[in-house]
Amino acid sequence: MTQPRDFSLYGAVDLGARKAAAQRAQEASRAGGPEGTDAANGHVFDVTEATFEADVLERSRTVPVVMDLWAEWCGPCKQLSPVLEKLAAEADGAWVLAKVDVDANPQLSAALQVQSIPMVVAVVGGQLVPGFLGALPEAQVRQWLGQLMQVAQQVGMPSAAGAGGEAGEAGPGAGPPGLEEMAGGPGYRDPGLVEAQEAMERGDLDGAAAAFERMLEADSGHPIAAQGLAQVNLFRRVNSYDEAAARRAAAGSPDDVDAQSKVADLDLANGRVDDAFDRLLGVIRRTSGEDRDQARRHLIGLFDIFPPRDPRVAKARSTLSTLLF
Repeated sequence: MTQPRDFSLYGAVDLGARKAAAQRAQEASRAGGPEGTDAANGHVFDVTEATFEADVLERSRTVPVVMDLWAEWCGPCKQLSPVLEKLAAEADGAWVLAKVDVDANPQLSAALQVQSIPMVVAVVGGQLVPGFLGALPEAQVRQWLGQLMQVAQQVGMPSAAGAGGEAGEAGPGAGPPGLEEMAGGPGYRDPGLVEAQEAMERGDLDGAAAAFERMLEADSGHPIAAQGLAQVNLFRRVNSYDEAAARRAAAGSPDDVDAQSKVADLDLANGRVDDAFDRLLGVIRRTSGEDRDQARRHLIGLFDIFPPRDPRVAKARSTLSTLLF
């Protein structure tokens, strides 16, 4: 994958084209046209030089952002854009579409090295993913999107549909979240969560895992049950470790995935979240092949313990994206 480009803004400005594009955007907004509708549903939205960092770079840390670079005078753009918008609506938040009018945003277009349009690229975890030029048929666009989602999956990115709101995000110094925090507060009385909570309170980790597994059998996409099961599995692993021996083994074998994964588990269980993530990222950086993939899978499993928008997870996922692509 392409390394992050320097998004410095430069290039000649066609003031006439820029003014016309700005007027089109204002007219569409006043008329409640497609651009206003897209902004409302959140899956398709316009991006400018001023909003690029927040709407594309930051947003890409939780959901893949596909960028459609177009212009009013571009005939092929008018063929491709409706296809992308249709597919974004179908995806329902698994990825989002950011539309960039190259006439209105010439400096951003120059920073992205746009030479012809329509041009489509994506941003995943703050990293630019190569796309395609021209108005491809829908089948080929779907194929590229499938490849893009594989990239997102490789770095453990959740779909936007499971991201939820800001509630339940852990603070910078916190360890794994508790069940009440994950459920949305002490007043939440989901029977499955109550069963899991009671099992954990009496130290029955196997019983808690069984409760979460039953919840997932009923609803495979249940985010709280998946998060709770990942947390319980962490505690079950840690309880089987000899901490002193694990740390000695890790110190003596920096590229031993099993040894480093055990210490990462111990660090995370003790609230040293960044240390845990950084340890596994270091292994991924130094290894290759099956060892590298094993470390990646373990790291993704630790991500599952936290809310998708936890800033520490977002930071680690961005670094992982850089290392893999």
